[in-house]
Amino acid sequence: MKSPYVAELQPNQLITATFLVQSKDIRQKKTGEPYLSLILGDRTGELDAKMWDNAEEVMETFGRNDFVKVRGLAQIHHNRLQLSIQRIQKVDERTVEFADFFPASRRDPEEMFLDLRAIFDSLVNPDLRALCARFLEDGEIAGRFKRAPAAKSMHHAYLGGLLEHVLSMSRLAMTLAAHYGADLDLLLTGVLLHDIGKIHELSYDRSFSYSTDGHLLGHIQIGLRMLDEKIRAVDGFPPKLRTLLEHMILSHHGQFEFGSPKAPMFPEALLLHHLDNLDSKMESMRYSLEKDRGFDGYWTSYNAALDRQVFKSQKYVLETGPPPGAPASESPNREPQPEQPQKPVPVSGFAERLQQALGRGDRKE
Repeated sequence: MKSPYVAELQPNQLITATFLVQSKDIRQKKTGEPYLSLILGDRTGELDAKMWDNAEEVMETFGRNDFVKVRGLAQIHHNRLQLSIQRIQKVDERTVEFADFFPASRRDPEEMFLDLRAIFDSLVNPDLRALCARFLEDGEIAGRFKRAPAAKSMHHAYLGGLLEHVLSMSRLAMTLAAHYGADLDLLLTGVLLHDIGKIHELSYDRSFSYSTDGHLLGHIQIGLRMLDEKIRAVDGFPPKLRTLLEHMILSHHGQFEFGSPKAPMFPEALLLHHLDNLDSKMESMRYSLEKDRGFDGYWTSYNAALDRQVFKSQKYVLETGPPPGAPASESPNREPQPEQPQKPVPVSGFAERLQQALGRGDRKE
């Protein structure tokens, strides 16, 4: 097993370890000499790294997506951990365990896929059930679906992330469709298909990047192409239902500036967009809180997907004492008083159903 992982590094620790080169830049110092600026990573996170001295001797010996063994000192720089590299050497990929270097869902993809199949096997509409089965029973699609990330970096950017995202949205859809009077079968089919093109848009064999089709077409166009192919295999699929599904794929980003050729124009399409946005934003916030390596303060580093820093509310609550000027009743020296019974807080039926749905979520915290 690889050791140490990025998440295990501590300030002022001298390490020798193997990492994946996620990015590589050759820059110049004020003296004109080159230095290396790298982002190194493994399945637990990524690490800023610099090689200030003797960079010219090694800078052409490895590239992005190579595995390298480094010796260096972990130090705090601008409240973030940075590795100052002393030595670096390319490593033969046959000597490493790939699972140590690529982030993956905490859940078993086979288990998640079975849960997803159970949901879509329960669809009442025979045409939509048959269409979804065409996707889920296709061996190539299923294999890619279990492995694909949901994005390159914005949210669920790990192996199995797309499947986890779709399963999470499906569970939310089962609660919210009833509350808003939406067609559950149509909404669930939109959930399954809205990002299906990402299994071909993204490349995820080594690092997460875009495939040629991803660069040229994007997942929306790829998804429409896949939908057309599968609908042709379902005898008598209703043309009007096809139009609704095409619109849901086209409009799921919600706004033109976010890449949607169309804005959502009927309830299920609008609800699909908000489910997608909610699940992706909450996952992005969770990731920021979990992976942040800031050692001081209550704020994470800047999150580009959310366009903000994330506040560490739990750390703030646990580490902050009574506010200045607190009344004597809050003083720790005061004789403790017996607890008063708490009045139950009324919960709406919708809130109760939403809490139940989230309580059955996929992620194991």
